[in-house]
Amino acid sequence: MGKLDYCYGQAELAYLCAKDKKLGEAITRIGPLQRSVDSDLFASVVNIIIGQQITAAAQNTIWARLCTKAGAITPQNLCALTRDEVQAAGVSYKKADFIKEFAAKVQSGQFDLNALWALPDEEVIRQLCTLNGIGVWTAEMLLIFSMQRPNVVSFGDLAIRRGMRMLYRHRSLTKQQFARYAKRYAPYGTVASFYLWAISAGALTELTDPAPKAKPKAKRKVIHHDDTAKVAGGAAL
Repeated sequence: MGKLDYCYGQAELAYLCAKDKKLGEAITRIGPLQRSVDSDLFASVVNIIIGQQITAAAQNTIWARLCTKAGAITPQNLCALTRDEVQAAGVSYKKADFIKEFAAKVQSGQFDLNALWALPDEEVIRQLCTLNGIGVWTAEMLLIFSMQRPNVVSFGDLAIRRGMRMLYRHRSLTKQQFARYAKRYAPYGTVASFYLWAISAGALTELTDPAPKAKPKAKRKVIHHDDTAKVAGGAAL
């Protein structure tokens, strides 16, 4: 259990290249991608909750602080921390409550994380969404970055949708169009997601987002919270 790279190879890349010419050209130009995964389901859920609607840099900072406070990220260690101690790592009190409640349910056996490994994707998502603080996008990220499920393309992920718009030159993207592309990538949608994320982040510099730019809104006073907008992907839950 622990950190490793998502496991895929030439078979998945060759399949995607054969099924989708534009994606295939992008794969060839970008080359192999490495994405880190963590098979520790409990720690991964906590980390993903922390990362909701904040930048990756902020997520990493808060995660490091929580690890320092708790030691190993386990149900027992997080249950031993007070709500204020979890919040002091840099999360909102709402997220601290989600984390504490999740830890308590796992520690008590009310929620069986290990049972998720034997379930199909849809049931994993359904069960995770019974937990406060976990929505479909969060569950899908766990499927990818902890469970290494091979066919996850998240409609709720802003960067994946942006990558699709950029690759296929859509000003907007309907759920029906998204579903058609996701079906084309199956059964290797997760690897396709990696390349759509890379495209969204600028891996192919000539590709821009054809979506109409939002009109600037009138300036107004902003109240800053500790939850800031996610920069490159993800969705609010």
